[in-house]
Amino acid sequence: MWFDIVFCTLGAVLIVGGLVGAILPNLPGIPMIFGGIWLVAAVDNYRHLGLWWLLLIGVLGALGVIVDFVAGTLGAKRVGASKRALWGASLGTLIGMFFSIPGILLGPFVGALIGELSSGTSVLRSAHVGIGTWLGLLFGTLVKLVISLVMVGLFGLAMLLG
Repeated sequence: MWFDIVFCTLGAVLIVGGLVGAILPNLPGIPMIFGGIWLVAAVDNYRHLGLWWLLLIGVLGALGVIVDFVAGTLGAKRVGASKRALWGASLGTLIGMFFSIPGILLGPFVGALIGELSSGTSVLRSAHVGIGTWLGLLFGTLVKLVISLVMVGLFGLAMLLG
């Protein structure tokens, strides 16, 4: 009995922490939300949240993780960035993850800027590409937040209907 309370509380903490992680880049928000939902479903013996609910929430979560990873690169591509800038944005995103919030925020911008500069374009054009990359990252965060809220909403709906 008290194990159920402990694990449900842990699941709730994971879900709330995941919602915070949907905005803060250092926390794996969507995986935390999914882990919390799965933990609560397991404690409930999957009575309210069965296979199809978990698959639906899991697919949404996978989509959110993918969008989060490629958003900066897509922002650079949208403004007509060179292949070097796209590679730079990807590498900047990857390297930036190791430098906390400033790295996450600046990594794609700096990577795209350096990549575009290395392809021989002007500083102004390179800055334009860097800003496009940053806006893509911002859009990706917004999409990740919306997907996180939809996941939690579907969880609540399944618990009410089940």
